[in-house]
Amino acid sequence: MIDVQRLRVLRAVAEHGSFNQAAAALRLTPSAVSQQVAALERSLGAQVVARSTRGVTLTQAGQIMVGAAESVAAELEHAQQQVAELSTGRTQLAVATFTSGGRILLPAALTQLMTAHPRTVLHVREGEPEDTLPLVRQGAVDLALAYHFDGPLPVGPGPSSSLEWTPLLEDPLHVVLPQGHRLANHNALDLAALAAEPWVLGCLKTEAYLRRFAEHAGFDPEIRGTTTDYFFARSLVAAGLGISLIPSIALTPEIPGLSTVPIKPPGPIRHIGIATISGRDRPHVTTFIHALREQAMQHNGR
Repeated sequence: MIDVQRLRVLRAVAEHGSFNQAAAALRLTPSAVSQQVAALERSLGAQVVARSTRGVTLTQAGQIMVGAAESVAAELEHAQQQVAELSTGRTQLAVATFTSGGRILLPAALTQLMTAHPRTVLHVREGEPEDTLPLVRQGAVDLALAYHFDGPLPVGPGPSSSLEWTPLLEDPLHVVLPQGHRLANHNALDLAALAAEPWVLGCLKTEAYLRRFAEHAGFDPEIRGTTTDYFFARSLVAAGLGISLIPSIALTPEIPGLSTVPIKPPGPIRHIGIATISGRDRPHVTTFIHALREQAMQHNGR
């Protein structure tokens, strides 16, 4: 039988990419981590990590076992929740969200949930998808409001088959400029028309996305400011530092002195949705997903 503790150790090694960092996270010695992984490999008769001077990477067998570790952790967390609900009569619901989506979609959806299930104990945590989607897979949160661009979901190490993705809305990125800018009155802009402009960005992933689209348009953008907040980025645009690329959902509240112009297709788009564990039917989660879909439909209708 496979030792659950060894699976936990392997999951930490996969998450951190080295025995030393996994040991620090687990409060073990690197030697103890190495011994646990070696013992797991002996019990399986297969190598689960490839060791090198740059750290460790999962083998195919290791990826399978990390997926199993995630499933075990999620099931244990789910069982613990069910036992707690039996003893208290109250349902715990943990929700993860990224900032701009949570600010627009979450509050009204939470109100709907509490109206339908008033004895629910809610927990909300903020984070980017690369941090929150693994939490869903591990059972640490019940669902995550998340996004991705045109690549796969950033689920972290291990297989993503345990996650179910429910699309909510497409969130196109817009160019934000000072109102007096020479291009501010256009109905739509091609990125190539912005080749000479300095940029202020509200997200590192947006910068990577801009650089990719700019490369196709034939220029290398000059980045004069990077922030982790779209409102702050727009404030810097209003101050004259540059122009910005902002998802439509992050364009409120309005800031005086700014103009917003769509990008001509095919432009960059964020895909917003909900990640849950596949095959797990919980009435509170179902109610909350329906509420989020209603909020997304209302946002699309504006």
